[in-house]
Amino acid sequence: MSTPVPEGRPVVEMSGISIEFPGVKALDGVDLTLRPGEIHALMGENGAGKSTMIKALTGVYSIDSGTIVVDGSPHTFSGPGAAQQAGVSTVYQEVNLCENLSVAENIMLGHEPRRGGAINWRATRRRAGEMLARLNLDIDPASSLASHSLAIQQLVAICRALVIDCKVLILDEPTSSLDADEVAQLFEVMRRLKDDGVAILFVSHFLEQVYAISDRMTVLRNGRLVGEYRTDELPRLELVSKMIGASLDELSELEQTTERIAHDRSGEEPFIQAVGLGRKGSIQPFDLDIYPGEVVGLAGLLGSGRTEMARLLAGADRADSGQTTVSGRLARLRTPRAAMQRNIAFSSEHRKAEGVVGDLTIRENIVLGLQADRGWARRMPRRQVDEIVEKYMTALSIRPNNPDALLRNLSGGNQQKVLLARWLATAPELLILDEPTRGIDVGAKAEIQKLVAQLASQGMSVLFISAELDEVLRLSHRIAVMRDRVKVAEITNSDDVTVENVVELIASGGTDS
Repeated sequence: MSTPVPEGRPVVEMSGISIEFPGVKALDGVDLTLRPGEIHALMGENGAGKSTMIKALTGVYSIDSGTIVVDGSPHTFSGPGAAQQAGVSTVYQEVNLCENLSVAENIMLGHEPRRGGAINWRATRRRAGEMLARLNLDIDPASSLASHSLAIQQLVAICRALVIDCKVLILDEPTSSLDADEVAQLFEVMRRLKDDGVAILFVSHFLEQVYAISDRMTVLRNGRLVGEYRTDELPRLELVSKMIGASLDELSELEQTTERIAHDRSGEEPFIQAVGLGRKGSIQPFDLDIYPGEVVGLAGLLGSGRTEMARLLAGADRADSGQTTVSGRLARLRTPRAAMQRNIAFSSEHRKAEGVVGDLTIRENIVLGLQADRGWARRMPRRQVDEIVEKYMTALSIRPNNPDALLRNLSGGNQQKVLLARWLATAPELLILDEPTRGIDVGAKAEIQKLVAQLASQGMSVLFISAELDEVLRLSHRIAVMRDRVKVAEITNSDDVTVENVVELIASGGTDS
């Protein structure tokens, strides 16, 4: 039974918040109310204004109009530091910690107890230990942060946020890289803080998680407020309808699954064939065929070797065993450029480090791959560039619909769409997609899934990686199952194959359990 939703005096009241960037109305008169002892979800598609709302509250962005009241007093924060002093702390999706320091040093950074002007390290570790104990975390404060998993680092970041007298904790996509057990651990910490009276603003694209943990939610669409709702009074389908602005009938049509029954491939030649391909310390040798017009899904837990397999096939890593043939000819895919010359495109899961360029425009990012292949001395004609950019901005519903907008000002999901557009523009014969829908809202996710199915129907080969097994099942003709960096099974998809079947294969390592 869920805890009653708090109805006390709000700790945060944002009223009529508007923010405008050049050519973009990011927020238009939006309200948000946070109450003590409440977990409040902020929902909306990519580009709806969620991140902008958080940055308005924490002083990263100045507001053009509206008011912010924290704990009964009006505030205009000059930056995150001023927001922290008022009790508003943020933990972002990409943990901003120092892996070369200890857990205690990360928790107490900037707030270390001092004696005689010098840091009192014993008191620092003791104080960090007290913060960890508050969240029931059994972690050695003196241990190196780098020795811990990403999930533990997320919890350390929360401890760091709580060192101040935290009244409001903002968690921006904290579960995007966590497995089920780690999510459960995080939720236990969130419930403990809720019981302590902390107001938690939770941003996530995982609807099941939102419904499992939140008391109330605020829905945004296109920078405007749709409404505030009690979570237990808003059905999931109705929530999605409010987020994307589609009717329930339209939404049902959007979510229809594609034809995923595998065809008889006997006598056909695969586009790519890997035999005994492997790399020491990365992934055990594996065999894999991908045929034209086929979507092959990779299923497995985090760290199972899915990305390592993709990187070998894309030339991002060099194999030290086995061989690869492309269209029946031996291919040495030792670099990404060599793979591109064979019409193989790889969209990495690490979009910021290995994909998009924040200081370039949407237009420049989309044509980057084509221009690099053409050579920098031979600039693409502007008419050709504009046609390509318009085509893929429309196909992927990239927002804002302004090709001159700087990429760094886009939401994470729209940055992901731009990266996908770049590789589609190169007209690949094999498209390798590593977590293309991570951090993408449900409407955009359905659009990308339909696009993948459409590309396959037109003859493109696709290797599709996702941590969400139901998504892999929805799209794939065949599924390769990974465990402990070994390909343990390969199954042909059908209506009889379920998520439970795949989970059993992962658990058993492909053997009879």
